[in-house]
Amino acid sequence: MRRLAVPSLFQHLRRPALTALSAVALLVASGVMTGAGTPAARAQALPSLGDGSGMTVAAERALGDSIARSIYRDPDYLDDPLLGDYLQSIWQPLLSAARSRGDVDPELAERLAWELMISRDRTVNAFALPGGYLGVNLGLLSVTETPQELASVLAHELSHVSQRHIARMISQQDRQAPWLIGAMILGALAAKSSVDAANAAIVGSQAVAAQTQLNFSRDMEREADRVGFGVLTTAGFPGEGFVSMFDKLQQASRLNDDGGFPYLRSHPLTTERIADMKARLPLAPARPVGPVLQAAATVTPDQEIHTMMSARARVMAENGPDRLQVWLRNGQEAKAGLGARYAAALAASRLGRHDQAEQLAAQVARQAGPAAQRHAEWLQLEVGLTALQQRGRSTPSADWLTWRDRALASGTRAGLLLGAQAALASGVPREAAQRLHSWVIERPRDALAWQTLSRAEMAQGQRLRSVRAEAEARAAQLDWPGALERFRAAQALPAPDRSADPVELAIVDARAREMDQKVRELARKN
Repeated sequence: MRRLAVPSLFQHLRRPALTALSAVALLVASGVMTGAGTPAARAQALPSLGDGSGMTVAAERALGDSIARSIYRDPDYLDDPLLGDYLQSIWQPLLSAARSRGDVDPELAERLAWELMISRDRTVNAFALPGGYLGVNLGLLSVTETPQELASVLAHELSHVSQRHIARMISQQDRQAPWLIGAMILGALAAKSSVDAANAAIVGSQAVAAQTQLNFSRDMEREADRVGFGVLTTAGFPGEGFVSMFDKLQQASRLNDDGGFPYLRSHPLTTERIADMKARLPLAPARPVGPVLQAAATVTPDQEIHTMMSARARVMAENGPDRLQVWLRNGQEAKAGLGARYAAALAASRLGRHDQAEQLAAQVARQAGPAAQRHAEWLQLEVGLTALQQRGRSTPSADWLTWRDRALASGTRAGLLLGAQAALASGVPREAAQRLHSWVIERPRDALAWQTLSRAEMAQGQRLRSVRAEAEARAAQLDWPGALERFRAAQALPAPDRSADPVELAIVDARAREMDQKVRELARKN
């Protein structure tokens, strides 16, 4: 008998501090209260399954924020700017398509987060969370062979959110919620002495709830397929992405999935679903539609870039050296493809074989086509940066300095953050700080940018600005108590540090009051 796998987000239950709200949040995230699709079915002429009116948008966002707050603290949470930028290059056209079709109305567009979160998990999975948060495992990036396959999964999950399936499921579960929450809390308490006992309690409550909601969830899956297909093709992605991804998942199912494909359990495939997607291929638009989409997406992301990012995901999901050494050997073969070579360069860098990493990265640059050249250059910058940090090189090459400056000026998040780290490592923190200041003013929720800015300010002796940036990084990840602690630490700096920048100190004082209010509100809710 196949072992029933507990969804990965339940690992958060092993933390002793579990409130009723977080228990509900984790129940939703696990799939007990999730499903798939909405009345944006007006674009697909589908019957409405309900509008989620039992749960307000504000309540759903609060629930999502509660889950996100835990995920940000999870060791498996990964903020890799290169993978993040690549996912955004697919996600933003899909979101624009959903808006143009009317699947995402102005209220949802403004009030939900619409944020992607990456997990290091090697299992093939993606999941919609309340409040517009979506999770993507590195395992999913690793197995997709084309941009449209990845886009099909994101479009499906986006449709779960836009159709407010989560809100509908929670509303339908109102009568069951009290005992479900109780079972979840018992599972959390049991985790202190026995993880197996905790898992038993969790799975037991899941099984009953899943059985009572089975038919409704199947309807949602079909709706998310159909709405997602419309979103995918409206954004300009080939509809074949849905079909090839379904074929891949179906084959995994036939091979008796051993736990590596959780997506198969939370999104069970049926012959009907696969046939429905194949039948829709002739109906797909030939190009992106709608004025918003003309600027957002006109072509599918480059195949070579996808190959490189898929290889990156495979390497970054590994912790031990054995697989890294295998990828290094594979990438050194004379006939190695672009993805194998990219993985080998990154694996060599992580193994501390810096000369090999730089040689392989140079080969990637020679092998990559024009559209992928920037990513090849960033790989060279990255492996050179690792070598500089670990070996303490004092004189970077002229090429490396050129790559650093181009990355800083690129205007992309990946380039900026990689270039800023290179600027810090090569002793020019001022350039990094200047670019990062402009970036965080427009994007205050970028925690990694704030963290890098903190290092740049400290390198220049700007202690007040550095501590304030630390506080902003915590606020960006919804850690109000942590942010308040750092703002108060900034206020407690010696007088010379505080008086050196009166404007910055005024900002710190105002933000400390704001965080104090948020901490009080959070305490009241809990």
